[in-house]
Order: sequence, then C-alpha cells, then structure tokens
Amino acid sequence: MILFCTLAVAVLCTSALVAQPRPIFRAPLASPIPAESLPAYVRADAPIDAMIVKLWDEGMRHSQLAMLSQALLDSIGPRLTASPNMTRGQNWLVSTYTKWGVPVRKEKYGTWNSWRRGAAFALLTTPRIKPLEATMLSWSGNSGGKWMDGSVIVLKPYETAEAFSAWLKNVRGKVVLASAPRVTCRMPSQIAEYATTATQSTLDSTQHDLDASYLGLTQRVPTFYSDLKKAGAVAVFESSWSQYPGIDKVFGSPRNSALPVFDIGCEDYGMLFRLAVNKQGPRVRILAESDFLGEQPVFNVIAELKGLKKPDEYVVLSAHFDSWEGSAGATDNGTGSLTMMEAMRILKAVYPRPARTILVGHWSGEEQGLNGSGAFAADHPEIVRGLQYAFNQDNGTGRIVSLGPTIFPANGPRLAQYLAQIPSEITQWIRLQPPAMYSSGSDHVSWLCHDAPAANLNALSWDYGQTTWHTNRDSFDKVMQDDLRNNATFTAMLAYLASEDPERTSRTVLSPAPLGPLGRPLAMFTCAKPARDAQQYRR
Repeated sequence: MILFCTLAVAVLCTSALVAQPRPIFRAPLASPIPAESLPAYVRADAPIDAMIVKLWDEGMRHSQLAMLSQALLDSIGPRLTASPNMTRGQNWLVSTYTKWGVPVRKEKYGTWNSWRRGAAFALLTTPRIKPLEATMLSWSGNSGGKWMDGSVIVLKPYETAEAFSAWLKNVRGKVVLASAPRVTCRMPSQIAEYATTATQSTLDSTQHDLDASYLGLTQRVPTFYSDLKKAGAVAVFESSWSQYPGIDKVFGSPRNSALPVFDIGCEDYGMLFRLAVNKQGPRVRILAESDFLGEQPVFNVIAELKGLKKPDEYVVLSAHFDSWEGSAGATDNGTGSLTMMEAMRILKAVYPRPARTILVGHWSGEEQGLNGSGAFAADHPEIVRGLQYAFNQDNGTGRIVSLGPTIFPANGPRLAQYLAQIPSEITQWIRLQPPAMYSSGSDHVSWLCHDAPAANLNALSWDYGQTTWHTNRDSFDKVMQDDLRNNATFTAMLAYLASEDPERTSRTVLSPAPLGPLGRPLAMFTCAKPARDAQQYRR
C-alpha cells in the first residue's frame, strides 16, 4: 500500500500506518483469588510440614522440566497411538524413569493399526503455480512413492448412500474437496470489531448454510474413502479451520487409509473451492508417503513407587501420552505427561518410600476413546478397589486453577485439608469446586465410572481450544515453563498428602443427582468398554 500524504494530513497518514493498541482483557482465572476473598485453605504463613517444604524446594529449584519437555516435544515429537514415534516416546519414558531409579514397565492392553508418516506435499499447478499449506492426515493412504496429478472437484452434498454412489462416476483422476470452505478466513474477533451488522449477518448465514450442507459427509457412508479410491479418485482434501490464521485442527482415522487425505489451510482450501465451482480448471500435484505396519501391540507405561504401610492402596497420577500429530502434541498432552513425570521424579528424590503406592499412568489410546486408561482400570480391579485418589491433567500448559470432588461430596473437605498444607504461592490460584457431575473428556473418567475417586486438575486455558488443541501449532514454544513447574510441584504435593492421609477417601456418590437442562436428574456415567484393537474403532 502506498499512501500519498501532504503536510496537512501527515498525522492521519501516520496513524493509518501504525498499529493501534488494543485493550487487553485478562482471563478471569489468570489472576490470584482476591485477598478479600481468599478461602480458608490458603495459608497466611509458610508450610510447617517438612516434607511439603522439601517437595517445594525440589520442584521449584531443581526442576528438570525444561530439558524433559525439549527432548520430548522437539526430538521425539507427536505420539500417534501405535506409531513408531509412540514407541520411541514410550521407550524414552522407560529409559528416563530407569535412570531415576523408579520401577517402570510397559503394559500391553491390545493392538492397533500402526502407521508411519513420511513426506507429504501439495501444489496448485493450474491456473497458476502455488504451494499449498497441506498436512497429511494420520493414517492417510499414500501416493505409491510418486507424484500424482489431478483436477479438482467439489464433493456434491448428498443425503443417501445411493446418491453418493451415483455421483462417484465423476471422480476418476480427480482430487475431491470434501469439506465446507470458509467464506472468510478472518478471525471472528476481527469481524466483530470491524464489520457492519449487515456484513456480519451475511457472513454468518452464508457460512451456516455451507457448514450444514457438508456436515458429516465423509462419515455418512462408512466406506466413503474406499469408495472414492475404487472410483479412481486421486486424493481427498479437507479443511478444519480453528478460527485463527494459519491454525487448523488435524485429525485422521484408519478409514483414511484408502487414498491420500490432506488437511488444507483455510485460505488455500477456499481458493481451490472457488476455482472449482467457477470452472477455472484447477489442477494439483501431490506427494504422500506413508507406511502401514499392520496391527501392532499397544501399551501403557506404568511407573510405580511401592507403598510401605498400605501397598494395596493407591494414588494414581494420570495423563495420556498419545497425541494427534499435526504438530508436536505439546499441550495435548505433552504437558500433562511431563507434569506427572516430573512429579514422580520429585517424589522419588525426597519421598521415595510412600505410605500408599504411588503409580503414574502414561496412557495410550486416549484420543481414540480413553482406551488405554479404560483398559488399565478394567484389567486391574484391585487398583480400582484400593484407589485413594487419581489426579489427572489434560487441558493444556496453563497453571492449575481448579479441582473438585466431582460426584463424591465428602471428598471436598478432604481436598481442602490437602490444600491447606500447601504453600499459598500455589493455592492462591486454586478454586475448589463444589460437588458436581463430570465431563467425559479425559482419563479421570476411567476411574470415576467405577465410582472411584478422581480429580481433574483443571489448568488455565491459554486459548487451548482454538490455538493448540489438536492443531498444527501445538509445539514446544507454547509450553509455559513456569506454570509447568508449578503444576508438577503441586501434583507431587497432592500425591504425598493423599498417600499419607490416615483415612480412606469417600465413595458415597452425590445424591440426589443434579438436574440437567430439561429439569431431569443427570445419569451417572457407565464405563465404556475400551477398544482393544482398531477393528472396534468407528470414528
């Protein structure tokens, strides 16, 4: 842009070129609890428990998290269930725990479809040359070791399998666009800030209609990808935009394996869609390298400090180790895994002989349905029976800001007693939640569904849902090391306090059950049967 300015309007031109500061809205939980509202469990003085003091010193002054997180997230990277990279990561866990003198084992729970990523590229060749922002989906098929070319066709929305089958005659030699495009790839916040009401309404209604037309089309016919392959399609392009420039959610399924399947960045996907619908002859060239390694054993990694006084009672530190692989799997759930790993290192250093057994579960298969933790709980009823508390972490890099007793009301005061022994530098951020039902989104559910006490350690968001959760930007640089150190130290303290607690935790379930949106009592979760092989996977 060139601005021609006279002296009279120089100030106006200058202001047009300089970015104007925007107001910063701090997240509600990003500040400590106000001093006038501090709960009784936030200490006014230093802790008096000598072990708490030692745990603080080891965790906050001798942390190994910076080194551990860099090794895991940069060198090993993403950890797709059953992939060679998952094996590398699990072997690294075993090796590291072994160096620390912590007994550790890999425990098989089933088999899964093993897949290895190779190089992948996509390029627009007609009507102009443009490299495409493309990421191959997990379990994608390959291009047979060669570049492949094809013209671009838009999937015709369909209602029935018969209608889809009738349309398939059009796809031979084509790359199929199977998602709704975005009308604009500007952030919603920009539209809200700058657009007229009429523009916002038009954009919203147009996008709503597009999304409704394409919703679920790749899943409506279970053999969608294999049918396209049989009909001669070259590849499938999809797009799952995450509301910010350059950020997409990248998933995948063994259903993708019939042919190459790519996620295409928002702007490039919209361009391809417009070129196709306007009959401007778009053609693309792709390379997709991947290896299918068949059903391979899948494992959880279990590290354990045996209890001296009550070895058959357990404190479980829980975090899934698997990830999607659009990036490094940093905040989902590298940070949760690192929190539990460092907590165990701290405990081994200063509390190596716990009263109850302390066990860390680095679960596999969470992204496919809590399969690793669900299988472990199902395979170990003695641990379910003896569980004192499970502490799970799985929502990003931020400082832990809340936890609660979920469906066991009597455990609320118990958690408050634990918090009261922990330094206020940690607890001034912690909101103790009231008894409530729980969501089904992570591995704490594998214990709660057995009516065994578990708490999710809820972290400050850092815009997790849009920026890093399952995206192509979930990388090492997103990890907040200060918060991670805080979380590992806090978790080690919770494990110590639960281990030494002279009483068993309560298993008396919340009654009556809370009412749902329709005014009816909410039903308690039942334990889903974990999928122990890829044939049971339906996503």
